[in-house]
Amino acid sequence: MDNLGLADTIAAISTPLGEGGIGIVRLSGPKALEIADKLFQGKIKPSQASTYTTHYGRISHKGEFIDEVILTVMRAPKSYTREDVVEINCHGGILPLRKTLEAVLEEGARLAKPGEFTLRAFLNGRIDLAQAEAVLEIVRAKSERALKNAVNQLEGGLSHYIREIEDLLLHLLTHLEASLDFPEEELEIISLKEVKEKIKEAKTKLSSLLAREKEGRLLREGIMVSIVGRPNVGKSTLLNQLVGREKAIVTEIPGTTRDLIEDWISIEGIPFRIVDTAGWREVEERVEKEGIKRTETAMKTSDLLLVMLDISEGLKREDRKIIEDTEGKNRILVINKIDLKRKWSAESLPSPTVEISALKGIGLEKLKKLMVKKVMEGEIMGGEGPLVTNMRHVELLQRAYTSLAQAEKALQEGLSEEFLSQDLKESLSALKEIRGEEVGEEILERIFSQFCIGK
Repeated sequence: MDNLGLADTIAAISTPLGEGGIGIVRLSGPKALEIADKLFQGKIKPSQASTYTTHYGRISHKGEFIDEVILTVMRAPKSYTREDVVEINCHGGILPLRKTLEAVLEEGARLAKPGEFTLRAFLNGRIDLAQAEAVLEIVRAKSERALKNAVNQLEGGLSHYIREIEDLLLHLLTHLEASLDFPEEELEIISLKEVKEKIKEAKTKLSSLLAREKEGRLLREGIMVSIVGRPNVGKSTLLNQLVGREKAIVTEIPGTTRDLIEDWISIEGIPFRIVDTAGWREVEERVEKEGIKRTETAMKTSDLLLVMLDISEGLKREDRKIIEDTEGKNRILVINKIDLKRKWSAESLPSPTVEISALKGIGLEKLKKLMVKKVMEGEIMGGEGPLVTNMRHVELLQRAYTSLAQAEKALQEGLSEEFLSQDLKESLSALKEIRGEEVGEEILERIFSQFCIGK
């Protein structure tokens, strides 16, 4: 870890660029207070201030007044990074933030890399790697459930569960290694029955995490819901109503939507990725044809389909084709334009159906409730306990499980304890990598490169 620059003092703007009430320049490292002393003019020097205190003053550099600020001091080890941390709360404009950061860098700090503040929190032992990754999950959360799961992971929920499995394997390894290293000693030997039981218990715990991998993926990526139907049945209008803004262009001209248009909504804490597709029909025009091809792909890959039909017009061949093609899929038949004169009855259609007027906003709450019901009925978002949303974690859990399965096989085949011990070590190593106990600089750089600068 020598190449990670822990001896440096780092700085970055930690708030989004643009105009706002407040913008923050954050410093962390051995010279954070020293640099703040050179720039801050107030009743007290930052180096003389108590931890967790804020101070009003001015930032000046080389005789130039930059901004009126509130400066916060957080001393090591009780800070986010376990280093001395200074946060300069400027007015939230691009210029005062940029000039304050430039002054800080000129006085000896270097610009932080993406995620470097959180990386230092991990390297300095404040949080483990799974908790560090939870910070990014919190930032990216698109629903209440995703946020709740990320906060639980940050508080150590997943790490605690992983440690329980590690303890099981360590118990086994301790006895196995002792019997291998001191075969002539009269040590308490663990029974074959207990070995089998412990391995089975560890596998069960891993299985419970892996069984909810799909749920974790959907929580991270959102439940993909595609609105499909022939042209002019109201797909784009429905998308706009669901997301609460004019996301898609709505006209009476068939073929207006030629590409997939999507946005996010959260219903009862569940993240839905709503996709408006090109109207399905047979065409020769090349661009629209490509749009329809993408519609067909979306129909195959979506977790839920909203098949829209226009009750103010007779059922057409395209309508019947879409109903037929989506049979057996997770779908809802959405009967639109009930504010107009009905040309047919929805009673003959297979359930579930819901009647709405996308234009008037009628029936949208019923549609949302049905969407949630379809998701919950399919057990897409069910269960209790830690939920794995990170693909790195999933791969390591699968590796740990495979090693335990090999250990079971070694027991069944009567192989020597060396083989069993090696399998258990490989499983334990994979679990420790989740928490960051056994992880290289290359992996750390890949993980934290996904963070924004300043976090």
